[in-house]
Amino acid sequence: MTTRPPMPSRRTLLRAMTVLPASALVLGEAPGLLGTASAAAPPSGSATRYTIVPFLDSNDGTVNVYQSDDATDFRLAKSSAYTPPSNRIRDASIFKHTNGYYYITYTTHTWQDPSTTIGFARSSDRVNWTFLYDYTVPIANLSRAWAPEWFVDSDGSVNVIVSCSTANDEWIFTPYLLKATNSGLTAWSSPVALSGIGANHIDTYLVKIGSTYHAFTKNETTKYIEYATASSLAGPYTIRRTGNWAGWGSYREGAALVQLDNGGWRIFFDGYGDGTYYYSDSYDTFATWSAPAALPVVSGTARHFTVVKETVSGGPSLAKGVTRSFQSANFSTRYWQSQSSLLNLPVVSGSSPTTEKQASTFTVVAGLADANGYSFRDASGNYLRHWDFRARFDANNGTSTFAKDATFIARTGTTSGSLRFESYNYPGYYLRHYNYQLRVERTDGTDLFRGDSSFVPVAAWA
Repeated sequence: MTTRPPMPSRRTLLRAMTVLPASALVLGEAPGLLGTASAAAPPSGSATRYTIVPFLDSNDGTVNVYQSDDATDFRLAKSSAYTPPSNRIRDASIFKHTNGYYYITYTTHTWQDPSTTIGFARSSDRVNWTFLYDYTVPIANLSRAWAPEWFVDSDGSVNVIVSCSTANDEWIFTPYLLKATNSGLTAWSSPVALSGIGANHIDTYLVKIGSTYHAFTKNETTKYIEYATASSLAGPYTIRRTGNWAGWGSYREGAALVQLDNGGWRIFFDGYGDGTYYYSDSYDTFATWSAPAALPVVSGTARHFTVVKETVSGGPSLAKGVTRSFQSANFSTRYWQSQSSLLNLPVVSGSSPTTEKQASTFTVVAGLADANGYSFRDASGNYLRHWDFRARFDANNGTSTFAKDATFIARTGTTSGSLRFESYNYPGYYLRHYNYQLRVERTDGTDLFRGDSSFVPVAAWA
């Protein structure tokens, strides 16, 4: 039995979780574009993998590598994975190039010092990095070149957006565009200021949806992240949202976005004013956002990162169209069981009555909202879904809300053969037992939570 953290109300979350079809959120088809693994659950035997390479709050001379299968619970892949041969490493941005290598670009000096270069390093495996070079950004009278961010356009061109200030006012930054002029990423076009965003903006991050470029950029006067759009990469951009438009608060910076498996978008940003790293989700092309939540595990440790998303082999596998029972990974005598339409976790054994064995047997089918995901039917044909965060069985009413409530994405569990089931429409929320009842709860990144949310598919009891 474990202690359950307080849950937000369903109504509060639903306001921000109203979902457009995944097909309405289409990115340009650019190899290596940040966050362009398909917006669908990974197929059986595959897994989603998100990688970040942040510098540390306690040390800007090195970076750690973390990875996650759900964009929420990041786990350390390698500490001090890259230390540049000289200077510092801050604000590292990562992407995977068409040549199969991963690249980071980064700020080369601490914030107190003049910094006219940005650094580059490369890796074949995301965890072991080789220094490539420091590049002097060719802007006259340059004082600081900070927070370079990769952007791969829909035509495949590789770009870096870098925030630059000049000596006449070293704290007024303007975003500039650098375009790679060779495939080795060693030569760059002359810097071009992004038109329309203008001076006094830093940490500008771009994504492209269809033919529109979307920019998220920090206003250094107000300390809010602003939102702008344009029809061409260099602009002109129109700033459409200012102030606390998304409810994220002030003293936020380092925005980075990634598209989740259910088609929604997640933004990460550094809440440097309170020492917390946050994330927030949008399902209506950035018009509204969920309340910001602290990123577990790395919040308070990691600083300013971007995310690369991939679909990789070796993920969880669960056959569909078959019956299974589901055993708790950390309470091996207990199994899923439907009791008065609610999903609980009682003890089940060979001597249990036939009715209990039947109530502990479920048919695994393709996810109602995403065929790569999973839905589960009980003996009466009702579907497992969440309602007020409680796991229960109801008849399918044919609505899109029901389909999403009844769809789960399989993630790897804590023990051999075990799986974790993430809510399709509440990313980062998992089926988890508490008081031997099954609920959908947000991960807190602890081993205890991971164990409570891990279940082993076994031969059906009935």
